[in-house]
Amino acid sequence: MIIALTIGILIAGGVYLVLQRGMVRIVFGMTLISHAVNLIILSAGVPAWRGQPFGSTPIEDAADPLPQAFVLTAIVITMAVTAFMLTLAALGTNDDTKRDKKRDGAVEDGAVPNNIVAVASDNVDTASGGVATASDGDVKRGDEA
Repeated sequence: MIIALTIGILIAGGVYLVLQRGMVRIVFGMTLISHAVNLIILSAGVPAWRGQPFGSTPIEDAADPLPQAFVLTAIVITMAVTAFMLTLAALGTNDDTKRDKKRDGAVEDGAVPNNIVAVASDNVDTASGGVATASDGDVKRGDEA
């Protein structure tokens, strides 16, 4: 009963942390879920009663070593994946939900960006009262002009 309660607490805590916004919390949540899965595998491979490892106990009553090997392998893989995800969390400081106006070249409403220069055009639309219209080749970036 204690192992089932521990597994439930680990999974509940892991799901709660995975649903959070911070990357480090997501990593810790994945680690908690991985530990819960390890406990599930380990508890599934152990019978209710284990005899002595050596001696007079028949081999059928001994614990199955295969789930223990799986859990040992899973612990090593979890450690490597956790280290990798923590490295990504440390390096990935950019938040993709915020827009960087300087990097994207976005401008505020009604403002003209500094690096766009209008080139005089011979395309004058007489139907609209002599207003010059720009074609695709008439507007160039400031570093090209």
